[in-house]
Amino acid sequence: MDGTAAAGDRNPAGGPAGPSGAGHGPETGSRTGAGQASAPNGLGGAGTGRDAGQSGVTGPGTDSAADSAPDAGRAAAPNGLADPAGTGAPGGTSGDAAEKPSGRTGRNLPAAVGVGVALGAVVIGSLYFVKVAFLVVVLVAIGVGIHEIVKAFCGFGIRVPLPPLLAGMAAMVLGPFWGGTSFLVGAFAVTVMVLLAWRMFQGAEGFVRDATAAVFVSVYPALLAGFVPLLLAPEDGPDRVIVFVVVTVCSDIGGYFAGIFFGKHRMSPHISPKKTWEGFAGSTLACVVGGALLVHFLLQGEYWEGAVVGLAGVVCATLGDLVESVIKRDIGIKDMGTLLPGHGGAMDRLDSLLFTLVPVWLLLTLLVPVA
Repeated sequence: MDGTAAAGDRNPAGGPAGPSGAGHGPETGSRTGAGQASAPNGLGGAGTGRDAGQSGVTGPGTDSAADSAPDAGRAAAPNGLADPAGTGAPGGTSGDAAEKPSGRTGRNLPAAVGVGVALGAVVIGSLYFVKVAFLVVVLVAIGVGIHEIVKAFCGFGIRVPLPPLLAGMAAMVLGPFWGGTSFLVGAFAVTVMVLLAWRMFQGAEGFVRDATAAVFVSVYPALLAGFVPLLLAPEDGPDRVIVFVVVTVCSDIGGYFAGIFFGKHRMSPHISPKKTWEGFAGSTLACVVGGALLVHFLLQGEYWEGAVVGLAGVVCATLGDLVESVIKRDIGIKDMGTLLPGHGGAMDRLDSLLFTLVPVWLLLTLLVPVA
């Protein structure tokens, strides 16, 4: 989510070709390693890419992207597949045609803004008219995100059983609205058990690898998304969801503008080269102010309580963005998908939201109990 991932961290040139052979835009500073070893299946290469963040060239609403440059003589991955990657010409230009950046952000900003407004309208409309309708929106979004992750893992030689994963996610996203935290814990445990048994009947080879990935996806994003119904269930649940979503978006927008005008010092060059400390400072200011105002006027809490929520939000949103970056870097892709123009895939929008959700739910439960 990258809910807070900033948008402009897209290099105009073409990118790494993932396992499917589709790639979008090569990343700045990517280079082709000399003497790359081929994998046993005949695939060689390593992923290149890079991540979005609070930087001078980022904007609201994109996600992070992989940013690894292949090393000379890189060997094949342990599972027999070389890291899925784009082959590029020297200087970071791949076989894909170069694309021209859109303004300072290097992306289609009008499309990104349009998609963001449309998503916001769907969220607000479903929240304040029928609560369960909002859960259906969450269910669809998380389902698409899980499909993107499973597809990406499959291209890397990791098999994750999709049907039981989607069924378990549906139980975790819908059930807690009526059954509370006990139902969420039980649904998660049963989902893990079914996933392990399902994979067991497919043979022993690669079981630990595949089962570990399946449990990982059952936690991220499925279990984390299960806290949405817990946040929504109280009488003032829609307002609590708005606080959570807007605080996360504040991190994105604050980081975008601060990064554009002041971004100079990189926060994490090896994970997200375009995320800067100046952008993080802008995110922090926006989240603290936004959290204080929202908690006070929507939930009748104290300003300092909202500021605490905002601080937790900016830290977790940034971590969520970085975690998604590491995942994509490891499997050698730029975006999880292409569903949302100007944004990438569903998981490219959800990463920061997922990491922010649980801390915000916990703080609001402790600091601003339901009247």
